[in-house]
Amino acid sequence: MININVIQATMTYSKEDGYVGNVQFGVEGHKNEYEIALHSKRGKEWGYGLFFLHESGKEEELLALEDLLEEDDELFDFFIDTAKEKLVKDEKQE
Repeated sequence: MININVIQATMTYSKEDGYVGNVQFGVEGHKNEYEIALHSKRGKEWGYGLFFLHESGKEEELLALEDLLEEDDELFDFFIDTAKEKLVKDEKQE
């Protein structure tokens, strides 16, 4: 299993845009940190984009991480759940 260190997570919801979230994170053994942007109109099927967080790094590491996201549903769900937790917390504070 890959070791992920979450830096920050956010998620918003509106009827127009649906769920829009992101998680900033580091991966053990990778020099650069990443951000995954998440979007779902109804919270069922999710699209995503994976980016370097601060500056560009090794493209092989980014591509390997993207391959892992495609293959490992638990890892992908982890990022969705991490962002969703922030949505729930933010709603309670308002």
